[in-house]
Amino acid sequence: MGIQDIIQGKKEWRAHLARVQALPPDYQIVYKEMQRYFFKVGPVDLHDGHLLSGIVDFFEGGVAAGKGVLELIGNDVAAFCDDLIKDSRTNADIYQESISGEPGTAEK
Repeated sequence: MGIQDIIQGKKEWRAHLARVQALPPDYQIVYKEMQRYFFKVGPVDLHDGHLLSGIVDFFEGGVAAGKGVLELIGNDVAAFCDDLIKDSRTNADIYQESISGEPGTAEK
């Protein structure tokens, strides 16, 4: 990865954060909880940015429709997150494999 890639990545991340900050406060709180959850147990390919930007797109649509964030995702944020990544290999899968000693045992 070259310096230009790093600079471009930072620009894209800052633009993403600006979109998050433009959301209503309740949406921002839920987004930050989802982001924290994904960074902890989320998909291995989270760094490609499509998941988080897709959530912001979804949230912006909810705001435009006049809906509250919990109307969109329900009351269980973790369950909503799990459903989004149900077909993805996660950091939790890798950890489980490391303690079981069997590669690929936690794949979905």
